[in-house]
Amino acid sequence: MTTMTEHPVPLASRAADAEYRPFPDREGRNTRQEWFEVPAMVFALELPAGGRILEVGCGRGVALPELHRMLAPTRLTGLDLDRSALADARARATRRDTPVELVPGDVRDLPFPDAAFDLVVDFGTCYHIARPGAAIREIARVLAPGGIFVHETRINQFFSHPVRSRGRRLPEETLRRFHRRRSALLWTSRFVSS
Repeated sequence: MTTMTEHPVPLASRAADAEYRPFPDREGRNTRQEWFEVPAMVFALELPAGGRILEVGCGRGVALPELHRMLAPTRLTGLDLDRSALADARARATRRDTPVELVPGDVRDLPFPDAAFDLVVDFGTCYHIARPGAAIREIARVLAPGGIFVHETRINQFFSHPVRSRGRRLPEETLRRFHRRRSALLWTSRFVSS
C-alpha cells in the first residue's frame, strides 16, 4: 500500500521551494538508475536488508521499488519537495506493488523524529541544494545509532550531471559526524556512531 503522508509544511520548506530547480525526467536515466545503479550500489556497499529506509530527494520514486525488492525494508519512505514528482512516485509504486510512505518535505528540515531510520539514501540531492550541511546534519539526526548514510560520490555526480554539478561538493566538516563504512567508485556509505 502506498501512502502520501501530509505533514505541515514548515516555513523553512516553503522558502526551500523557491530554491528548488526540478530535474528533467529522462526515461533512459530512470531506467539505468532502477535496473543498474540501485542493484550495483546495494551489492557494492553490502547494504543490510530488513531495516527502515528513507530516500531523500526521491523525485519520481524510480529507486524505491528496487530498494524494496532488494532490501525488503520494514519501512520504506521517500521524501521530496516536488509534490508533482511525489504523485508520479505514488503511481510508480502502485504499478510495482511497492508499499511506501511518500512525504513532501525538505531534507534540510526532515519531518521525522530522531533515530527514525536505519538507512538513508541520497542519489545526489545534497549536491544540488543550498546549505547541504544542514541536510547532512538532519540525516545524522534521523539515523538510528549505527545507521547508514549512502550518497553518490563527486565522480558519480560528474557523470550524471556534468554541468549542474560543477564545483559542488559535500561539506567535509559536516560529514565528520559519520565514519566511513564502505566505498565503491560511484557511492560511499557512512555510519553514525552508536
